[in-house]
Amino acid sequence: MYDNNNIFAKILRKEIPCKKVYENEHSLFFYDINPQAKIHVLGIPKVSCIDLTDFIKKSDPKIISSFFKSVNLVIDKLDLNESGFRIISNSGKDGGQEVPHFHVHILGGEKIGRLN
Repeated sequence: MYDNNNIFAKILRKEIPCKKVYENEHSLFFYDINPQAKIHVLGIPKVSCIDLTDFIKKSDPKIISSFFKSVNLVIDKLDLNESGFRIISNSGKDGGQEVPHFHVHILGGEKIGRLN
């Protein structure tokens, strides 16, 4: 069950501020407060969804498409296409998900090490 009190839900309700990179009617992208790379942006859909599977099940294809096109727009905005980037989405306890709202991490601006 979705937790309406998770930090991303509070950010979407503007109860907690964020350093916004991009926003449209379907998504919000902002800088991570604990960056794991020189550039570390989080992208969240404006849908009450726990993880990728939940997002796909609950969302209209137009919203899904808009979200992933926004990911690409943010990558362009941050000028990461030439140097490269990593996109990560964690799901569930075993996947390392810390906030129970679907989100992607966009990392770049430096060489990103290998995952173990």
